[in-house]
Amino acid sequence: MLEAQLAAIDALKPGVRAGDVDDVARTILKREGYGEYAVHRTGHGIGLSPHEEPYVRFDNDLILEKGMVFTIEPGIYIPNVGGFRHSDTVAITDDGCEWLTDYPNTLEALCFPATK
Repeated sequence: MLEAQLAAIDALKPGVRAGDVDDVARTILKREGYGEYAVHRTGHGIGLSPHEEPYVRFDNDLILEKGMVFTIEPGIYIPNVGGFRHSDTVAITDDGCEWLTDYPNTLEALCFPATK
């Protein structure tokens, strides 16, 4: 999941089609054997509401522009097992994007926090 998320974030830049960013994440999930479980969009806009258009999903032809803000959160949902999705928020810049969140993203850091 982390590889899919990081690849999608790396693909974010002005002039890129929103659907192509979704394709980047899905390609990795399919390669790893989770394609059929990726039933959610890769991300969405955030602004006046925490979940809003534009959506980062396969059928969105929107061209990304500087200043747009998105959460990038590819996810998988396996029936009778559960799901996993990690969300980070980024803003499109002149030549890529800027991370607006700073939260641990490895499985170890998320599941097994260090004790004092």
